This record gives sequence, structure tokens and C-alpha cells, in this order.
Amino acid sequence: MGDEARTEICITGFGGQGVVLAAHIIGHACALIADKEATMMQSFGPEARGSACTATLVVSAAEVLYPYADHPNILVAMSSDGYDKHAPDLAADGIVVYEEDLVTPQIGPAQQGYGIGSTRIAEELGRRIVQNIVMVGFFTAVTALVSEEGMREAVAASVPAGTEEVNLEAFDRGFEYGRELTASHRDVAAPAG
Repeated sequence: MGDEARTEICITGFGGQGVVLAAHIIGHACALIADKEATMMQSFGPEARGSACTATLVVSAAEVLYPYADHPNILVAMSSDGYDKHAPDLAADGIVVYEEDLVTPQIGPAQQGYGIGSTRIAEELGRRIVQNIVMVGFFTAVTALVSEEGMREAVAASVPAGTEEVNLEAFDRGFEYGRELTASHRDVAAPAG
């Protein structure tokens, strides 16, 4: 996945999906819990809700001198428009983490793709608004960038007071789905006998 000292992450979707909060949580976990350096940038379309929204993170073991994610190692796509816009910049050996009911990615030969119905899972929990936290849990499991415990701590510290329980439940659902998916990928990749 490129230079292990530096990881570039692009999270994209549409306004109202919680793209910026997801990026904030990941950055919080990396900087304050995993003791890495992290920078975050964000951009919005001309309207807030429903238009394009992107947040980028640069996470590094060393000081981040260049805060732009030009060729992300990880692309988290929660909308097809966001995926279409940012997929061409994804590193040749990058990872695509995507909302499988909204995005149909084209995975390159050296890339990995992991999909989850995060909106569906959030709706099962009775709170569609937590789909971004389902995605953060899934991201945690499939990328292993930060520990499960560290990311749970960042979720609890970042969501509005009084919503910690439902958000941690959303995180756990996404994490468990990702853990099962990566275990099945390993089983398929393992040679027989």
C-alpha cells in the first residue's frame, strides 16, 4: 500500500452522509490514540445536503509536511458520484471501501475492494443517520489502520452526547461485518491442503 510511513485517505459521499465526521473520527483515532501525525481537509459542493462532499486525511508516523492526498491509498466511497470523481486518483495498489448499494467500483488488478450495505445496516438499527459510523467500523476492520478499541474510543469522544450507545452499536455492526468479510477473503486466498 505504498509508503508505510504515510497513508493517504479520501472519504467521499454526499452532504448529509456524515463524511466529515467519519474523517474526523479516523483522524482523532490516528492522532490521539495511535500516536500518529494526521491532517484533514474537506470540501463541499455548492449546496450542503445532497451535494458532493469529500474529506481527506494524511496519516503518518512522521510530521506531515504535505497535507494533500493526491494519490490516496484508501478510498472510502459512500456515493457513486464521489467514487467516479476520486477513483482515478487511487493508488495502483490501493483499497476501495464502499457502500455496496450505491457504488459499483472497478477494482484494479493490484487493488482490493470491500463493500458493505452501511445504509441498510443503519436502517436496521433504526437510525439511518449512523450509516457513516457503520462505515467507520467496517473501515477499521478491513484496513487495520487503527485498533478496534482505539477507534471505538474515538467514536465515543466524537459523537453528540447522548448518542454514544447507538453510534457504538453501529460501529460494532460495521466492524463485525468487515471482520467476517476479511476472514472469508483470507480463506479463499489460502492454498488448499
